[in-house]
Amino acid sequence: MSASTTAMPSSTSAYTTSAFWERFWLTSGLQFVLLFLVAAVLYGAQPHVGASADALVAFYGGERTRILIAAPFAGLAVLNLLWFSAALRTALADAGQSGWGAAATAASAALGALFFLQIALATALAYSIAGSGHQALISGWNDLAWALTVLSSFPRAMLIMSGVFGLWRAGLISNTLFAAGVAAVVLGVLGGTTWLRDGFWAPDGAYSRFVSPVLLLLWALVVSKVLLSRGLAARGAW
Repeated sequence: MSASTTAMPSSTSAYTTSAFWERFWLTSGLQFVLLFLVAAVLYGAQPHVGASADALVAFYGGERTRILIAAPFAGLAVLNLLWFSAALRTALADAGQSGWGAAATAASAALGALFFLQIALATALAYSIAGSGHQALISGWNDLAWALTVLSSFPRAMLIMSGVFGLWRAGLISNTLFAAGVAAVVLGVLGGTTWLRDGFWAPDGAYSRFVSPVLLLLWALVVSKVLLSRGLAARGAW
């Protein structure tokens, strides 16, 4: 019995083309920004370091549903950030800057791990721990989440730096945009020094809550625009 030699017809669906998947990966930075903002709005304002037991229970217990709904959006945001980093690495490798692309991969992996740990802490507190009555545990985990926010400044700055320097070395961004990127890197590193007891420069202060996240969001938007403006390559790796 001979095997059939009839060739299967190739699919003409747009979803099977390299162009579709490359655009999907390149726009994952925009998806990251959108999902991050949705998760942040749903999650709300986390209690400050050293918050009272009543404030902690009111947030993690009273806002339990909102926190658990925000968790999938936050998880998808992190996944899109990792996908976007992979697209950036590929673009930098194509431009002869594979070293900076490898740095982006390493930084995004470290940043993603810290982000996932923060999501796990928040969801665990909301899911069951807040109702257990272990006030010291609840307070400690809440403070740990803020500490992780500060520590995430370092891989965040490294991720921004890899994109800024790699794209500049490849001639894909101007000197002006490069200077702005270097300033963002410096501001990102400074986020790792926010250890005052209270105020603007505290782990739960305005710098950690707003300035540091905005730097990453703006970086993702700018790099997305740069990569998308290059057009789609005829690549079979996607």
